[in-house]
Amino acid sequence: MSFRRFLHLVRLSLQSVLLHRLRSTLTTLGIVLGVGSVIVMLAVGEAARYEAVRQIQELGASNIIVRSIKPLEKKKTDDEDTLLLTYGLTAADRERISHTIPTVVSVTPVREFPMDVRFQDRKIEARVVSVTPPYLALNRLRVMRGRFITDRDNEAFENVVVLGEEIAARLFPVEDPIGKSISIAENHYYRVVGISDHKAVITGPGGQDYNRDVYIPFETDRVRFGSELTQFKSGSIKFEKIEISQLTVVIDDMGHVKKTANIIQSTLDQFHPDKDTEMTVPLDLIERAEKAQQVFTLVLAAIAGISLIVGGIGIMNIMLATVTERTREIGIRRALGAKRRDIAWQFLVETLTLTSVGGLLGVGVGIALALTVTMRFGFPTILRPWSIGLAFAVSLVTGLVFGIYPAYRAAGLQPIEALRHE
Repeated sequence: MSFRRFLHLVRLSLQSVLLHRLRSTLTTLGIVLGVGSVIVMLAVGEAARYEAVRQIQELGASNIIVRSIKPLEKKKTDDEDTLLLTYGLTAADRERISHTIPTVVSVTPVREFPMDVRFQDRKIEARVVSVTPPYLALNRLRVMRGRFITDRDNEAFENVVVLGEEIAARLFPVEDPIGKSISIAENHYYRVVGISDHKAVITGPGGQDYNRDVYIPFETDRVRFGSELTQFKSGSIKFEKIEISQLTVVIDDMGHVKKTANIIQSTLDQFHPDKDTEMTVPLDLIERAEKAQQVFTLVLAAIAGISLIVGGIGIMNIMLATVTERTREIGIRRALGAKRRDIAWQFLVETLTLTSVGGLLGVGVGIALALTVTMRFGFPTILRPWSIGLAFAVSLVTGLVFGIYPAYRAAGLQPIEALRHE
């Protein structure tokens, strides 16, 4: 078929569509809703996938995180009301991982514990985190004012502290915190040297609220607090002996992450028979999250695709009715020399015109709904060009599939019988 003849058929199809505006509108409505719902659902699924992967990537795709966990069995001292919990990572574990595994670039230790933090008459419970300088970059933190913990702070066992944004706002609602001294555990005083910038709360694996943290030098923590932490609960004293709460292991190449994780796990199993450590590999979590979201997106697309199928059935129904209405017209065209393929192409192009118009309107509706969901309800959506193109292409395929049978019926009519039709 020549391009000029195709344009002529498109023109005839548009005339036929405009001749029956209400019927054409109702016919394409199913396609409009189907394409729109496909775009919206793919946008929602893509946003959910992006957010899940982003939160996991906050942990670092080339990192391995090893944490101390409380063992199931508890070791009691002679005093029945006193319970000693000895568990978790040690300085020896840090040395073994750092010096015996060639793919390890660095090992950053962290110890954390809840403690009351006070300035004058204001007291709040915060999470005290003893860190080394690499902690800032590893956790993608930024310092809003002042500075972060330095190597010199650790070497000199300085009593300095960096406050999380929320802690600083609550302890110092009007004063400038820099240079002021706060107390931790009532009798330990630390000079504020910095305030970390606000960071969105991570709700995924390893998630935490960095805005409620206070950071002190790791070596200062070892000297001031030691390895035993004391907690009073229900009239009893609980001692927890833990040297390191978490190790963040940076690997030289992403391709070595999984192999190194197996080596680290084997090393820890030899020295921790009580299973008092756990390992998180963000790379594995990213891969699992992406696979889960792909399945989720496919399910959403399949549900939305049902609307397109329903719309396609409606179009086929209308086109079959159109064939009946225009039987005499078909007979006249055949009598004047039109071939069967000409009749088939006429009805097929008319069907594709309906679905194309419906598809374009559906794209507009889908984009508008996605923006409405984001602006009105605050739920994030991400529109990808491929999802818009896919939805429109599916609408064309739907028109092609459901338009073949009506076109075949029209082309199969006998000219004499068609002319006799009233």
